[in-house]
Amino acid sequence: MGAIDLPKSPNVFHPEKPSAVGSRNSLAQEYRDQQNEVNQLLEEETNKVIHHINAKLPKDVLERLDIMGGIKEKLYNYFNQNFQNMFNRYAVTSEDEMVKKVRNFIDKEETKVLARYTPKEISDLLDDVGGADKFNTGEIEKSMVNMYGHLQGHIQRGVNDLENVTNSLLRQKTDTGAFIRGENAYSIVKCAFKDNIIKPKTVTDVKLSVNILDSELISPIFHYQVTVEYLIKDLLSKHLIDTIDKEIEKIKEQRIDQGQEELSDSEIIFARMGRVENYTEDDTENPKSRRYTLVAKNLMERLADLRAEIDPESFDQLNIRENLKKIVDIENIRTRGFNTAINSITAILDVSKMGYQYIENLKNARELIIREYEDTDVANLPDERYQVRMRYYDNAQLIEERKFYDVQIKSFEAEVQHLWDVLEVIYQGNKPAFKVTDFGDLALKQKNRIRKQIKAKTGDPLYEDISKVWDEISFVKPAETEVERMNRTYIYEKNKIRQKIIIMRSKMKSMYDYQYPVERRVMEDRLAFLEREYNKYDYMLNPYHIQPGLLLDVDITSIKRKKATLDAMANVLNEFLHGVSKGFQDAAFASFSRRRSTVREDISQSFADMPPAETPAAAPAQGQAYLDMLNAGDGASAPALTAPKRGRGRKAAGGGGVAARGRKSRGGGELKEL
Repeated sequence: MGAIDLPKSPNVFHPEKPSAVGSRNSLAQEYRDQQNEVNQLLEEETNKVIHHINAKLPKDVLERLDIMGGIKEKLYNYFNQNFQNMFNRYAVTSEDEMVKKVRNFIDKEETKVLARYTPKEISDLLDDVGGADKFNTGEIEKSMVNMYGHLQGHIQRGVNDLENVTNSLLRQKTDTGAFIRGENAYSIVKCAFKDNIIKPKTVTDVKLSVNILDSELISPIFHYQVTVEYLIKDLLSKHLIDTIDKEIEKIKEQRIDQGQEELSDSEIIFARMGRVENYTEDDTENPKSRRYTLVAKNLMERLADLRAEIDPESFDQLNIRENLKKIVDIENIRTRGFNTAINSITAILDVSKMGYQYIENLKNARELIIREYEDTDVANLPDERYQVRMRYYDNAQLIEERKFYDVQIKSFEAEVQHLWDVLEVIYQGNKPAFKVTDFGDLALKQKNRIRKQIKAKTGDPLYEDISKVWDEISFVKPAETEVERMNRTYIYEKNKIRQKIIIMRSKMKSMYDYQYPVERRVMEDRLAFLEREYNKYDYMLNPYHIQPGLLLDVDITSIKRKKATLDAMANVLNEFLHGVSKGFQDAAFASFSRRRSTVREDISQSFADMPPAETPAAAPAQGQAYLDMLNAGDGASAPALTAPKRGRGRKAAGGGGVAARGRKSRGGGELKEL
């Protein structure tokens, strides 16, 4: 029988033919006795039900059940019709439908294997001659990989949704933990929940800022204006570190092969530092310097001050610097990292059904702005919305941002203090001349009596003569150290401004009560304006808390009882961080391959020192010897433990007992963790 006469993959419908659509038989069964297997299964299930019925029902009921025929036959037929016909046919049909998807691949493999008269070399030759379109299964394999990839993505997204909803139900509230989970929690710089100004009872506003450091980015990000020389040096530096790491790995393997101890973390660091001079040096003028081993000095000089764009008047395709720049541009080193982050966040938003009407990609500034709605007027926007701002910061930008933050907090202090002074002058001017209004008036009225009756006897200075340090608004601020000067939190200043606003509003209410003269209206308008602007400023991210890298700012407005945008954005953020960030890696934990409890010296797994138990009376001696062995590993300071005669934690007949695991015994010792 030739290969052309072999039966093709299933394309017929028949209940009995093997591997036909709808068949109860399949070639994948390899002609097993399927009917015998099914009969065995049905017999077992029927007997289980009969036994259960016989155990539960009275005898007279069982006799009436068998009047119209045996109940065992009815159950057998029921199982047979439902289980065998439905499940078996479904399994066979599903399996054979999958076979039809790869029919060409199956036909080719059957022809290659079963046509034994055809030499294998001719089959390979036909594959090479036919090309990728005719004899290659690459496209089918890619299609299957894509199907499984999309399936895995949908399953993962559904699991994330289920996890978020479950956590929300368990907490009975929405908090920061709903956003970033697990290994990415450290990246949160600020997360603030507050009631919406327009609808405080039903709508909440959320501010979330995530900072991904340069060292944690999978694909590094560079500013558009960075020089080509900087890019080349960065590549050389990475190549240098990789080379040193390979040398260290070889040293580790040699020590392991020789049976020596592994290098500690500090030894690895010093070994790396000692090898830096083998590849580079600080001599920038010597062309034979080790720093110019891979890229010559004259090439580096031509790349100096060469940025992303060249002046068209001086551009020449045959110049060396233009061609060097072209080599760097072809690899997309300058734009690769930021473009990858943009593609990641936009793709995740699309797949997560988080559409957006407004996107602005400021490529040269390395900034991306995405809003769900184009309109920015809060009065015209729905209660479920979000805005994403992603920007890359280097150290120079953060320095300027910190300068702005310093100036702005000083401006708020000056404006609030000015309003404070105006209110204080009006308050003092409106007080009656001979009437006590507050504690200051009372103290001034009793000043002379205090001097004569109290201070004259004690010799202490008057209260008015003492320099006041506490302003009664906020506590005294401690002196700053270098840490506070380099990383200003401004918590003290912000609390002081907030307290002044509260005090001024209370003072105006006590001054005017239900009267509304023009002075009160003007001061209240000014106070409301300052408070509104201050809340915006306080809602912003403090640049002193940001490190160079990618900053993701997310502003979410969501209905409290619905939280649709909150839950969806949580999945988006976790998936985005997983795609662009390597995450925090603790080198100590990464290199620590053994549990400390497995290398403790006080644990001995030898029973050589213990005498054999010949009689029941020898049991206390065995226990004492074992405990003495444990205590001997802890040093002479730990007293010996008294062995219990009965179970653990019970007192022995002749002395104190051993407490539970980890607790002190009566004798003062401690039972170590075994």
